[in-house]
Amino acid sequence: MVKNSRQKIVGMSYAFRVQDIVRIYDEHARSGLSNREILRRYIWPKYRICEKTFYNIINASADPRVMERIAQAERQLTLFG
Repeated sequence: MVKNSRQKIVGMSYAFRVQDIVRIYDEHARSGLSNREILRRYIWPKYRICEKTFYNIINASADPRVMERIAQAERQLTLFG
């Protein structure tokens, strides 16, 4: 079986969306709300994502490719700020 050696490129908009959703989640997780309630009250009105997508994004926040893309974007923003 031939394995594809190309890595999937993580887009900047996806990285920013992951960063914002994780920020919202972290902000409200300390209050004792369940993940479903955080999604329903705070994330769904802004992003309109389902629960499965929400969990995929929370898991993606630990992916090194996404983390590198977020760090790269922050470095670029410091050049202009």
